[in-house]
Amino acid sequence: MPFSFQPAFAQAQPYTKFLETHATAEHRQRWQTLYDAVHLTPQQLAQLQGFRRKMYVLCLAGPWCGDCVNACPIFHKIAEQSPAIELRFVNRPQQYNAHATDFATAVANELSICGGPRVPVLVFLSEDWFECERYGERTLATYRNKVATMQGAACPTGLMAPPADILAANVAEWLTHFERVQLMLLTSPRLAKLHGET
Repeated sequence: MPFSFQPAFAQAQPYTKFLETHATAEHRQRWQTLYDAVHLTPQQLAQLQGFRRKMYVLCLAGPWCGDCVNACPIFHKIAEQSPAIELRFVNRPQQYNAHATDFATAVANELSICGGPRVPVLVFLSEDWFECERYGERTLATYRNKVATMQGAACPTGLMAPPADILAANVAEWLTHFERVQLMLLTSPRLAKLHGET
């Protein structure tokens, strides 16, 4: 039976509540620093403000996680600019127990990447709770940057160089996933019928 994200979303928390509940003061400062550094271009703002279809976005994250520090504030900044996006967070404890029976562990097990409970992971859901996309835990720009700093024989050659502005590249790349799902929802015959547009 497919995993139902609707009850998990109901138990998940908005950004500020998530940090208040699960983050230390140091974690909250790190997230705030990244949030303050995120700048959306006028084109990106206009794009987000043009979203029409409701989309639920569930993020599995840990406030202790460096990848989450570099991504989750971007998600929050994006969601703030569109009333069509409802974003919530599920906490994945740093000491992870795959056999625990709480809802957060069930979500983490469902969203396993490369055999492990990686974070952050986004799940995009339609207004009537159909899954549209899963994506995580690092952008291509981040991986290019990581590989470029590796040394030795394990480092492949011939890959594209990482972008000079990694934050702007990450914002743009994450935003493409929000846009892709929004376009999927806008062009869905099922949703068009639901909204009386056919």
